[in-house]
Order: sequence, then C-alpha cells, then structure tokens
Amino acid sequence: MGELQLLSKITVGDLELSNRLALAPLTRARGTPTDDPFDPACRIPNDIQAEYYEQRASAGLVITEATAVSEEGYGWRNAPQICTAEQVEGWKKVVDRVHAKGGKIFLQLWHLGRQAHSTFHPTTNRIVSASNIRMTGKVKTLDMDDTEPEVPHALTTEEIKMTILDFVEAAKRCKEAGFDGVEVHGANGYLVDQFLQSCSNVRTDEYGGSMENRIRFLKEIVEGIIA
Repeated sequence: MGELQLLSKITVGDLELSNRLALAPLTRARGTPTDDPFDPACRIPNDIQAEYYEQRASAGLVITEATAVSEEGYGWRNAPQICTAEQVEGWKKVVDRVHAKGGKIFLQLWHLGRQAHSTFHPTTNRIVSASNIRMTGKVKTLDMDDTEPEVPHALTTEEIKMTILDFVEAAKRCKEAGFDGVEVHGANGYLVDQFLQSCSNVRTDEYGGSMENRIRFLKEIVEGIIA
C-alpha cells in the first residue's frame, strides 16, 4: 500500500508541515481560576495549557484556542489574551514546548464584538459591533451567567482603525512569542463576521453595503498583519 497522503509532508507558505493534520482552535477556558475575574493570572497561558498543546504537537499544524486581542475583544472567562508582556511570556512557554516536539503552531486572533458582555470591559462599559444591532439568543456575563444580549456600540471609522491596530499589534506579540503564524477568527458571528454579514452590518460608509465594503475590515486587518 502506498504512503497515506494525509501523513505526508506539505509546504504551506514558507513552512514545511510534517503531515496534513491540523488541530483546530478549541476554546478551553483553562486559565488559572481566580476569585477576581480581572486578575491578570486567569488570562495568561499556564502549564496546563502548555501541556495540552505539547500533547498535540504531532499534528502537522496546531492552531490555538481563540485568544483576545484587546480588553474590548474579550468576553469568555479564563480564556487567554495576548495583550501584555506577561501574556507573551506565557505563550512563549507554550510555543517552546510545541517546537521542542517538532511541531508548528499558529495563534487564533479573536474579538467577540457584540457576542461579549459589557461586564468584561471595565474601561469602556460597552460592547461593539459593525452596527448597533442586538444579537439574538443569550450571552455570558463576567460571572458566566446567561443573560440577554446588549445593544452594541457601532464602531466609528476611527475606532475601526484602532481595532485593526489591536489585531496588528497582537500579531506582532505573537511573533515575539515565537509563533509560526496567526489565524484571524473570521467566523461564528464574532466581530469580523459581524462586518461580513449583511444582517449585522447595515453601515453606509466604506465598511458597509457592498460585499467589497463589508470585507474591507478583514482585508485591512490582514494587510496590516503582513505589512
């Protein structure tokens, strides 16, 4: 029997992957539990997370759990961020352990947008989206209680530029931590998807209306990262 193609090497960009299997991003919420939900420790990758990814390093590519790019992009207790030097150091330990096993690892950049709750955002006390359209269903509060979604603040053009910069700066921190690449979370109704979808984006400026305009937010994030 010939070699199973799934287990053969493949080149993606400038990376050679040992096989064609990938670990998809899976939210773990395994940050160190703390009594204070704003304690930075609960958002820094720890030894449990490092072991988790190390155990899966034999995949051709490991993609981390969704990781918030900013305070306003955060909205899931004990999920990680990549916003501070301490968080970069935590991720570096994860990356080093995956690399020591011969693996490659990307970080998934995440902004919840209107799927978050304002209790996670003490600086602004708001949630944001492409437009001020409330989502359906339920969202989680800081205490992880289910509650009705809030009406999001529609980002201004200037705020969009600042949010794009949050993604770009987070990608730079990923490089500092030693990641082999990043994945921009553009699905599942999170902020990027909120710009892409006409049901959540009714803007009349350059970020709304036509598909070319609705994709602009994602396009400018990617262009900023690769610049």
